[in-house]
Amino acid sequence: MARYVIGDVQGCFDQLEQLLRLIQFNPQQDQLWFCGDLIARGPKSLQTLRFVKDLGAAAITVLGNHDLNFLASLHGYGRITAADLLDELLQAPDLAELAGWLQQQPLLHFDAKENLLLVHAGLAPEWDIPTAIEACRAVEDCLLSDAASLYAIMYGNQPELWSEARNEQDKLRFTINSCTRMRYCFADGRLELKQKGELSDNPLLTPWFHFWSDREHPTIFFGHWAALQGYSPVSAIHALDTGCVWGQALTCYCIESQQRFSVAGYEKRL
Repeated sequence: MARYVIGDVQGCFDQLEQLLRLIQFNPQQDQLWFCGDLIARGPKSLQTLRFVKDLGAAAITVLGNHDLNFLASLHGYGRITAADLLDELLQAPDLAELAGWLQQQPLLHFDAKENLLLVHAGLAPEWDIPTAIEACRAVEDCLLSDAASLYAIMYGNQPELWSEARNEQDKLRFTINSCTRMRYCFADGRLELKQKGELSDNPLLTPWFHFWSDREHPTIFFGHWAALQGYSPVSAIHALDTGCVWGQALTCYCIESQQRFSVAGYEKRL
């Protein structure tokens, strides 16, 4: 058995198929771990979602910001744009089934036995691992019990600190921001949710993973930050989004062999 952690697919189903042929993926023996953002911006979100859902226990995925925005839009929140290329998915006869399955996926996957953690964007500096797991479970419970109410309060950049959360809604929003949107933090651990692009030389900003560099932590796999091109300087924290939807590459990491495999990214035709 081999487990492969795959960066943001974002509807690039052809590239996913190429990658799986490259690694000779066998769904009877192997398992795929997806870093979230299965859909949006690429041309084949519907096919991607159907494929991953049909893998059953051969796939583990966590929710990304594009996944959550899509789900929120189905409840009247969020905003789907033409650039998301989701019309085919939104018109699919199995839309409700696919959305229901996606809504059941976690924000965070933690393998306690092997000390492995999968998340889309990152973990807030204020958290320890038990706090992160508990915070994510609260979001996951809401997705199962009252998703519409969660989507109604999900958007926004406040609070910037976990310790400044005044109520349960603040905690839920902070958790989603940390796990699906964050790239940088300020020196005191406040989330900075606007900066994108390559590693910034702004002395006021610190990549979230640097806060974990001198702490004991699981082996962490994350996506979301395509501009890193798979680079993380912190030991046992692996960046997997290599910008497939932007024409760069789709990458996976084999947990057992500690090898990376990549295929060329999606080429948008004008």
